[in-house]
Order: sequence, then structure tokens, then C-alpha cells
Amino acid sequence: MKITKTLIVSAMLAASSASFAHGDKEHAKGAAPMKMEQKEWGIGGHSNAVKRTVEIRMTDNMRFTPDLIEVKQGETIKFVHANNGKVMHEFVLGTKKELDEHAALMKKFPNMEHDEPYMAHVAAGKKGEIIWNFNKVGEFDFACLLPGHYEAGMVGKIKVVAQ
Repeated sequence: MKITKTLIVSAMLAASSASFAHGDKEHAKGAAPMKMEQKEWGIGGHSNAVKRTVEIRMTDNMRFTPDLIEVKQGETIKFVHANNGKVMHEFVLGTKKELDEHAALMKKFPNMEHDEPYMAHVAAGKKGEIIWNFNKVGEFDFACLLPGHYEAGMVGKIKVVAQ
């Protein structure tokens, strides 16, 4: 019996709320608007609400610079991700639990696509961006979940403090 990608995706979505990985494609520009969904770590932001821009460099030594960012509750941040490496990297916001689950899925399904407002998939030598509103206080994580990158320590923290 042949199992299609659609069937696999449907089964995985039913079993988990985690997002799926994808291959070497960048996120589609000009595609349908992304669904803005409240997450434990905030909600997608709008460009007219951006309070500041934070550039994050990604390198092939499997590190983000900076890897610790402090944000005030309610602040909308535009993250600009500069991939200074020679391989694809990504930036995914979430909780440690969500990132661990997503990383495990990426190992099983490395070419499955996803496109969420809290993710940027950036080709070597390119830039990507996301705009995110941190409307909840707490400590959250970000990581590159491409197979091997997360395990190598390509992670960071965002501390959201009360106003």
C-alpha cells in the first residue's frame, strides 16, 4: 500500500501540534497571509507596530549572535536574520518543549514544508525576517532545527520582562 505525503501530514497533524520541517526552500514571499495564532511565546506582529529591529547572525559554527535577547512585554520586534554561513539555517521561536518536538519531527521528515510567522528559513548568504509581538512574560527559546544544527547547540534565549 502506498502512503502519500498528504496522508502522512494529516496523520502527523492529528498526533501533534508541532510544525513540519522543509528542505532548502526559503519561505514564500507574497504568498497568502500567514495565520496569526496566539502562542505561549506571543503572536505574529505587524510592521506598523515594530518597536525595534534586532539583527541575528547565523553561522556555520552553529551559533546565533546574539544568543540572548531581552524584550519588554508588549514589544513588537522585527528580527532580521543574516545567514553568514555556507549552508541553510533557520530561526524558530518557541518553548523548549515545542522546539524539542519540532527537532524530532525534522529528523524523521527533513523535506516536509512549513511556514509559520515565528520561523525564518534562510539560505546561505541571504537574509530573512520575522515580526513578532511578545505579549506574554517569560523565558522562551529560539533555535535552528535543521538536523544536526540543534544538537550542535544552535540555540538562544529570549527573556520577556513585564513593562
